[in-house]
Amino acid sequence: MPTSHPRHISIADYNYPLPEDRIAQFPLENRDQSKLLLYKHGRLSDGKFQDLPAALPDHSLLVFNDTKVVQARLRFQKATGGMIELFCLEPLEPIREVQQAMQQTYSVIWKCLVGNNKRWREGRLEMPLGPYPSDGSLWAERLAPAEEGFAIHFTWSPGDKTFAEILELAGTLPLPPYMNRDAQEADQERYQTVYASEAGAVAAPTAGLHFTPAVLEQISQKGHQKAFVTLHVGAGTFKPVKAEVMEHHYMHGEQLSVSRAFLEQLLHHAPRPVIPVGTTSMRTLESLYWLGAGIALGLLPLEGEDLYVPQWFPYEVRTTLSVQEALEALLYHLDSHKLMHLQASTRILIAPGYPFKICTGLVTNFHQPQSTLLLLVSALIGPAWQKVYKHALANGYRFLSYGDSSLLLP
Repeated sequence: MPTSHPRHISIADYNYPLPEDRIAQFPLENRDQSKLLLYKHGRLSDGKFQDLPAALPDHSLLVFNDTKVVQARLRFQKATGGMIELFCLEPLEPIREVQQAMQQTYSVIWKCLVGNNKRWREGRLEMPLGPYPSDGSLWAERLAPAEEGFAIHFTWSPGDKTFAEILELAGTLPLPPYMNRDAQEADQERYQTVYASEAGAVAAPTAGLHFTPAVLEQISQKGHQKAFVTLHVGAGTFKPVKAEVMEHHYMHGEQLSVSRAFLEQLLHHAPRPVIPVGTTSMRTLESLYWLGAGIALGLLPLEGEDLYVPQWFPYEVRTTLSVQEALEALLYHLDSHKLMHLQASTRILIAPGYPFKICTGLVTNFHQPQSTLLLLVSALIGPAWQKVYKHALANGYRFLSYGDSSLLLP
């Protein structure tokens, strides 16, 4: 239901009935045995995920998000017995870049959601890092309110451990809120992709959970290329759209990182198909065009010291800049700053009316009603999203993070 501007989209037009028993609470025993719904040029067919390599367009470039989920939930017990849960969202000080912040020692300040905040009146919280005093402790001090959370100052002993190591010791895996259960031992492996390497996400890039080493090998054998980017998935991916129209919805920001080598690979792959694995990979790829265009046109704003793509930027910038020119602008930017990686952030909202620049298809799961992820799917395949979701509901597909998959080729 495209409108003149995505600001005017009514989220009520992107609703569908999702029974609770269709939300997958646990993963299948074998990753690549999940169902695969193929939507290709208006036609639907059913298969297994292991069929994906054969279903891809010839000479596709598959782009994966290699972010790794961190154990971002920290549960502190007060001396009075009450529990305070801190959900680490993103670093604030001394550095905002996630991967570097994970390597900080002694002390960090992160933005966190605080469960039972009203019961935390004052003082520091303490959590032992093991059964013996010599194992050390983690302390948390609440500073000031931050956007949709609080700035929390963490300190720990022994101080030579990195914050990533502290989260491994003290934290738990943050499963999506709609699972309504604590993480189990099996989730430690299954809520990560087999190629996860860059710690920093608080939610998995779930379209990638279906891939196995065998499927990845078959992709290469079929003549397709693989590439990896990093977008650290934030809790905002689950943020419901509460506004009636999208103009009043504030899109969450996420950090992305891509190598110079990837930009060159993308530049030389055109005009062959580029298929992102998951909505986060799609957001990263499309953001790259707008980052390059913004640099070339001298329009791109900064968020702090970082390049970033504002929510409505793609809809309000008039440009005929080609993908090649945008990518060359990014490479020039890296060269002029003597950088091998591009670090940036994005609030891009991909919704009906969005002009796709790089992506020609999408591997993705089935998303919540009235969500920005469903808007993204509709931006790619138009009103046919309703046919796809109706077919999935009628044919036993499992939904959301641990659910089944689809390959969408408009």
